[in-house]
Amino acid sequence: MGPVPRSALLLAIAGLIPFVWSAVTLVSDPAYELSYALLGGRFVGPYLHLSYGMVILAFMAGVLWGFAAKAPREQAPICYALSVIPALWAFFMAGGGPVSAGMNLIFGYLGLLALDWQFWKWQLAPRWWLHLRLPMTAAVVALLFVGVMA
Repeated sequence: MGPVPRSALLLAIAGLIPFVWSAVTLVSDPAYELSYALLGGRFVGPYLHLSYGMVILAFMAGVLWGFAAKAPREQAPICYALSVIPALWAFFMAGGGPVSAGMNLIFGYLGLLALDWQFWKWQLAPRWWLHLRLPMTAAVVALLFVGVMA
């Protein structure tokens, strides 16, 4: 595994901001009230946590689709099929109440990590991919867990 390109690392870290902010609004009433007053209900607590979690899980499915495009012709169908699983998981499993939806997103991100590993093992993902995905997945899962426990 090689080093993560600086731009990819910085953009990935920036992508954590909504997860962090939603966790803050879940544990801090003043942060919740300020965010609600300035930004509205879409940008606080469980709504932000779950909606952004679904968006990013679907986005990551698109990343896997891009990796699948590099697969050999005989392997491509399975790669494309695997690449749509995170988006379908987000769509079908992130409904219901905030606790069950949050847990299902956590399972979705853990499943995504398994797919990341498989695409990396097949040498379809960049060599540095798991150096980025392991800590990012740990952070996202921990932040989603705040929502499950709040």
